[in-house]
Amino acid sequence: MPLPTPGGRDAPVPPDDAGVSFVMPVLNEERYLRHAVASALAQDVPGPVEIVLALGPSTDGTTSIARELADGDPRIVLVDNPDADIPVGLNLALAASRYPTVVRVDAHSELSPGYTRRALATLARTRAANVGGVMRADGRSPFQRAVARAYNSRAGLGGGAYHGGAVEGPAESAYLGVMRRAALDEVGGFDPSIRRGEDWELNLRLRRAGYRVWFDPALSVVYWPRESWTRLVRQFRATGAWRGELVRRYGRRNSLRFFAPPALVVAVVLSTTAGLWQTARRTRRRRSAVASVLHLPVAAYALLVAVVSLGRGGGRGWRDRAWTAAVLPSMHLSWGSGFLWGVARGAHDTVDTSRLEGRNTPLP
Repeated sequence: MPLPTPGGRDAPVPPDDAGVSFVMPVLNEERYLRHAVASALAQDVPGPVEIVLALGPSTDGTTSIARELADGDPRIVLVDNPDADIPVGLNLALAASRYPTVVRVDAHSELSPGYTRRALATLARTRAANVGGVMRADGRSPFQRAVARAYNSRAGLGGGAYHGGAVEGPAESAYLGVMRRAALDEVGGFDPSIRRGEDWELNLRLRRAGYRVWFDPALSVVYWPRESWTRLVRQFRATGAWRGELVRRYGRRNSLRFFAPPALVVAVVLSTTAGLWQTARRTRRRRSAVASVLHLPVAAYALLVAVVSLGRGGGRGWRDRAWTAAVLPSMHLSWGSGFLWGVARGAHDTVDTSRLEGRNTPLP
């Protein structure tokens, strides 16, 4: 047995062939579900496997596809998740699963070959309670590819380890995650009152209980972002609102990088106000010059977007670069405005409506 990594509390290490349970919340994923399930069941692991799908009330062909898949493979288990909440669905899937190691999978993701075997080895080596790797966003349309480039860029989502980190070690959270059931049960599973950011909050409780959360850059998962601008904006506003709620609950335990988008929103408001004041009133040059200082943060941000868009991370042609320049502020401003709302008012029943027009759909 490998020696545990120093520091922290050791999670139990079950036998290599004890089995793995994949758990996946699902809603309106007819374009992605087959590939996501196939990538999980194709994982090469030494023991038995199962995948539990928590089915929300889909309005496309997702439920029919899930039933067809389950009819053809006894390793696929279906449970109903009528409220469609992510943490509720995950807890239902956990309750219906059997094995001591749990792999979270999203229907908008595909596990890379060897992902689970590598994660099991890392869990055993580090004695961590949860291990995660890198989210590698990808896209099929020009817009989706632009969103993927933003996800994969430090300028896009703030440089969290799972968006491109290269150094293995202890982590604040884990993307999706490969977890020990005993540790999950001890801390009470996912918090059903948190509709976004539930993974970060779970990992906070694991770390508070003394367990290690571990990042391994050799692990990677393909993630398919939203396919349209309106869906992207709705997703990021809801995510920002729930981060604001987490700040209300946990304060500075949240990383400083989460405060950059709301700071940008405040800077835009101040710059716009100063611009209107300068335009509407004849002011002395000194006062106007002082007011112009308020434009500097926005000008610096615009320069950053231009540098990223025109650089290697902006794509190959002018159309790619234009999409990148449009996507970055869309993500930052919608997330930041949602954050400010969440901090000021609380997230309450805020959900991500980007999965289906006219319906509250909190799934990722």
